[in-house]
Amino acid sequence: MATLPFSATSAHSNLATHSKFISSFIYSNPIRRNSRWFFISTSCSSRARRQLCLKSAATDQKDAATQTQEGSLVTFPPDSASVASIIKYHAEFTPSFSIESFGLPKAFYATAESVRDMLMMNWNETYEYYEKLNVKQAYYLSMEFLQGRALLNAVGNLELSGAYAEALKKLGHNLEDVARQEPDAALGNGGLGRLASCFLDSLATQNYPAWGYGLRYKYGLFKQHITKDGPGGSCRKLAGGSHMMGNPWEIPRNDVSYPVKFYGEVVSGPDGNKQWIGGENVTAVAYDVPIPGYKTKTTVNLRLWSTKVAPEEFDLHAFNTGDHAKAYAAIKNAEKICYILYPGDESVEGKSLRLKQQYTLCSASLQDIIARFERRSREPVKWEEFPEKVAVQMNDTHPTLCIPELIRILMDAKGLSWKEAWDITRRTVAYTNHTVLPEALEKWSLQLIQELLPRHVEIIKLIDEELIHIIIAEYGTEDLDDLVQKLREMRILDNIELPDSVLEILSKSEESSVVDYIEEVDIEAKATDEEAQSEGLDTEKKKEVTFELDPKLPKMVRMANLCVAGGHAVNGVAEIHSEIVKNEVFNDFYKLWPEKFQNKTNGVTPRRWIRFCNPDLSKIITKWTGTEDWVKDTEILVTLGKFADNEDLQSEWREAKRRNKIKVASFLKEKTGYLVNPDAMFDVQVKRIHEYKRQLLNILGIVYRYKKMKEMSPDERKAKFVPRVCIFGGKAFATYVQAKRIVKFITDVGATVNHDQEIGDLLKVVFVPDYNVSVAEVLIPGSELSQHISTAGMEASGTSNMKFAMNGCIQIGTLDGANVEIRQEVGEDNFFLFGAHAHEIAGLRNERAQGKFVADPRFEEVKAYVRGGVFGPYNYDELMGSLEGNEGYGRADYFLVGKDFPSYLECQDKVDEAYRDQKRWTKMSILNTAGSCKFSSDRTIHEYARDIWRIEPVVLP
Repeated sequence: MATLPFSATSAHSNLATHSKFISSFIYSNPIRRNSRWFFISTSCSSRARRQLCLKSAATDQKDAATQTQEGSLVTFPPDSASVASIIKYHAEFTPSFSIESFGLPKAFYATAESVRDMLMMNWNETYEYYEKLNVKQAYYLSMEFLQGRALLNAVGNLELSGAYAEALKKLGHNLEDVARQEPDAALGNGGLGRLASCFLDSLATQNYPAWGYGLRYKYGLFKQHITKDGPGGSCRKLAGGSHMMGNPWEIPRNDVSYPVKFYGEVVSGPDGNKQWIGGENVTAVAYDVPIPGYKTKTTVNLRLWSTKVAPEEFDLHAFNTGDHAKAYAAIKNAEKICYILYPGDESVEGKSLRLKQQYTLCSASLQDIIARFERRSREPVKWEEFPEKVAVQMNDTHPTLCIPELIRILMDAKGLSWKEAWDITRRTVAYTNHTVLPEALEKWSLQLIQELLPRHVEIIKLIDEELIHIIIAEYGTEDLDDLVQKLREMRILDNIELPDSVLEILSKSEESSVVDYIEEVDIEAKATDEEAQSEGLDTEKKKEVTFELDPKLPKMVRMANLCVAGGHAVNGVAEIHSEIVKNEVFNDFYKLWPEKFQNKTNGVTPRRWIRFCNPDLSKIITKWTGTEDWVKDTEILVTLGKFADNEDLQSEWREAKRRNKIKVASFLKEKTGYLVNPDAMFDVQVKRIHEYKRQLLNILGIVYRYKKMKEMSPDERKAKFVPRVCIFGGKAFATYVQAKRIVKFITDVGATVNHDQEIGDLLKVVFVPDYNVSVAEVLIPGSELSQHISTAGMEASGTSNMKFAMNGCIQIGTLDGANVEIRQEVGEDNFFLFGAHAHEIAGLRNERAQGKFVADPRFEEVKAYVRGGVFGPYNYDELMGSLEGNEGYGRADYFLVGKDFPSYLECQDKVDEAYRDQKRWTKMSILNTAGSCKFSSDRTIHEYARDIWRIEPVVLP
């Protein structure tokens, strides 16, 4: 274990170096526009500070060119000596560990804190410059930010990887070993959160003024540990959030906090204004995480909210009388809001907690945004200019409550009228849709929202009424059948009475009596003839029109409809997905507001997903493109296509891939105990476990392959099959039983196949536990075939497919999500396509319901093989049964595994054939990397900034 010779002398030296290091950031300007070198100005306001800076720089930077004339600059690229000093300073003066040793955990924290110092200087300069210019700023609200480890990404973006590697070597450690001490930040689950993190990286790199907002989860998502028990084959443990031992990247902002209210009641004041009073009050406190751009000083912010209550909420009397639970109740109710990501919502308590999380994110973030707008504005505040300075992006439906919350603040706190608040909100907020799955288009119980957020229900009802009047104004009341159908599809409130103002309009329609959904009710006319005449009423009877409800169904609030109605833009995340959004999911809204709907195909940051996680391949790309500019401009990757047949490039490419495969093999041995052959094809499917993503199709294909192998002689097997290592990874939601059955099935198949000596290295099946960003950074560079095999039309986009393509991994998949565009860019011959198309799915399900589907004999064969007990004693009838029958919940093969199974097998035969020709396979791999040029998050963010947020890059001086 490394030790540092700490002493009074070294402490003084380290402190001086730290002062010099920080000063170099404060009094510096970059030598070139996109550089991250730093300088010390000899024209500092303090002569003493100037002398300290120059003396320290002269001592630690012997090779730096120094000039002493007044006003000149002393170059100060932080070298390994000064980096080592600052690391030693933090190890001694900001310790998270005891001083006896300098082990890897302590080395990580000291190193991260030294990097944070640099980030904070740039963060402060970025923030102050935005304040000075009063620029329009985008705010990205997301329940998830799946960041992964930050150290290597930060030093890479700062262009200090070499200096830090050498400094740590001097201190007895390796940079990669130190970086592995960092836990993955437990702030996300899957693609939604990873996309948000890629976007922050691209926003900073492209110098866009923007912040991210999220929640500071204490425990995050569960830690997955595979066992042999239960339907899931895995148990869950708390992930232990990244701040359990102190998060070196986050900066508490104890002076930035906002009240967040739940429950209570709404009262009207003497002036008629509404006030929300009483109830439960918590405080949201800000924690900031600086996000650096690549080769730029711009450092944007991820602001996370933590919840607490004031100390006086602790019930001392209850505690002293022994009722400790009551004493802590208010504190625990506040703290648990930020305990974990996506708490189980099967219970009322779980649903309530989820809604509290969503509202906390929205309320605290909007209060913060409005406070910043007011501070930057001149008196008096011109609220009509709010959308010209603020753009709020809702990442999926989780932040939907931004819409009624912004209206509430503008009306109740700032005194604006309904019309003014509604207009400002609609021009400020935009919505990204990430799913076409009905269950993922959030609906909340009206009763639950009424109890938790009574003022917001009033506002949502106003929005619903406004929307209905817009629909009626657009379509009229002549065809009430059509109108009522549109209202049923488009209303925000589901199974809830029509507002009186709407009923009045409909009751005047001559056609009201012919509509099934509109009742005509005869009532006694109680008014006198004179009153009736003055009011224009029929003296015998009048017609009252009501919207027929279903008493068996709950009253719900449709959050996706609220997003579409309350925002100025709606975007899908892949071309095919955006078309489905327009033509199916929100077709009526698209007809009403076609100008709102856009496509913004997802992208991933090339810094993390190739430059830093795959340095071997990155060096080859730089060599053959002649520049490293591809890291910021991925269009340059197209150049590789010209050399795809070059034997020298192919040789270098294969060697880089093999080195990465050796790393994967070592990783699998460490995590699972399985030994795999790096000369086999590495076939990977890593993503959230869900039936529509069809891990079940993959593992059934493997089972069929295994069965055929067992029926052959050794020579026949070798001739027929290419050796494969089939790798799975991903987490299933805690209450998703079927997904957990799939995990159990995969691990059971692996346990059988991997111990079959007859098969040996010809086939291995490995499930990697606790899949996260750091695991992906190991697996993706070493992958050769990646599976993106969702039921067509059900995957919004996917981003792992883009990461694999960037790293030269060939894909097998359906025409779904971003697969469609990836196949176009890499070339049809370099993508293995199978399966039904999106426009066929509805018809195929209808055929199944009518009993017309006839399963392929190979599909029946593989199901029977599974039921035969080959893979252990567990009863897989429920899992196999989901693929059978013609109707019923959990039956009838809704995701068309059986339909696509024969096409999938035949496509896998083509994969084997291509892999045998390594020259062809390598060319395909190179062309995948070349074709991935379109899938950088830099491109995506530019489109958001241009088309939705209307913001411009701001380059710091």
